[in-house]
Amino acid sequence: MKTWNRCLLSAVVLVTLTAFWCAMDPATAVCQNINVVVNRDTGFPTMNAATFYQAAGTQLTYQNDVYTGGFGIQGGFFGTSRVNSVASLTAPCVYVSDAGTNDIASISLATQQQVGTFLGSTNDNGSANGIGLAVNSNYLYAGFTTSNTIGAFSLQAGCEMTFLGDVPAIGKQGGSVTGMAVNSTILIVAYGDGSIQSFNVAGGIPVSNRDLQNSTGYNQLCPPLACWGGNLPSGVDITQDGRFAVFGDISSGTTVEVSSLSTGKLAKTVVYSLGAGVDAGAIRLSPDESLLYIANSEGGTVSAAFFNRTTGAVTRGCTSPTLNGFNALPWLGSVTTRDTTGTGNLLYVAEFGRDTIEINHGLPSQIGILTITSTGSSCTLTETSNSPLVLTFPGALSIGVYPPRPF
Repeated sequence: MKTWNRCLLSAVVLVTLTAFWCAMDPATAVCQNINVVVNRDTGFPTMNAATFYQAAGTQLTYQNDVYTGGFGIQGGFFGTSRVNSVASLTAPCVYVSDAGTNDIASISLATQQQVGTFLGSTNDNGSANGIGLAVNSNYLYAGFTTSNTIGAFSLQAGCEMTFLGDVPAIGKQGGSVTGMAVNSTILIVAYGDGSIQSFNVAGGIPVSNRDLQNSTGYNQLCPPLACWGGNLPSGVDITQDGRFAVFGDISSGTTVEVSSLSTGKLAKTVVYSLGAGVDAGAIRLSPDESLLYIANSEGGTVSAAFFNRTTGAVTRGCTSPTLNGFNALPWLGSVTTRDTTGTGNLLYVAEFGRDTIEINHGLPSQIGILTITSTGSSCTLTETSNSPLVLTFPGALSIGVYPPRPF
């Protein structure tokens, strides 16, 4: 039986949901293939797999399992993304981390077949709380939570990768990488101990921007001589123009922090308190950046806040009712939209489950499905009648949708 706590969770990753949804555009009237992927994160002796579902409207239908060739750990941090791809509508590959064997599997989206598994250095180890992935058009970055390293891989044709090297990555209080986001030049990291950092990745291997710092929210609650708990940045996102980094905090309420990147590195964060929902462990900007979606990881609700992409300001929006079947034993993981334009129209949220052999286990993993409406000044998040989709494995915490948001 595992020991669970609010910062070091056990997690299985949602990696592939493959979907087919006909988005009837008045001008083109074309149908769009949508892949929604779940990383099962299955631990030894059962091999890990990425599970594909097909989406039609608000429905998700099982399609395929693609075995990764490695093993997961059924555990990890809220904000750690264990499935990712190039941020492109024509992304050819999906990458899945196997923290139990410290490798990264690549899968062809076109064929739904595994291409290979790729290792970093012999020191790279993510067995404690998972391996987070961040990907740009040329490189993949893997955050190893046990060795406190970030490995860099160059992306090759045919979903192949080449390991380039790794660099140390550890927070001011000794924390491990919980969340990462990257664009063409900068990698943003949250350490889960109250600190954040950025790296220049223009040359592939991350180079520290020498801006390791505690977030403003952490400093507010943790003065120099004592800390009674506080805001711990976890989830990370970067705006499309690269002007702002956004952090979702593990905290007693719904708290996010925003840092300007105008100087090429992290500025002091601005704190936004957005309501009573517990935690903002995983976050995701909508495709048009008008909304910031927030998984209230320990409270069982999902929030949407209004985001000003010009100023970086965040204002309170709306919060869903407690999701169906949530009983405070599971937790919520990543959130992501079905569509690649506008608000995203439909939201998926990973609901972490428990193994049935555990004492006082809750429900198995689930995928919450919510519709989104927004007027620009008010919004609603409504769980659909066919939500949640109950999965056959415990611990799902990360969801990937393909084609992905194009930034």
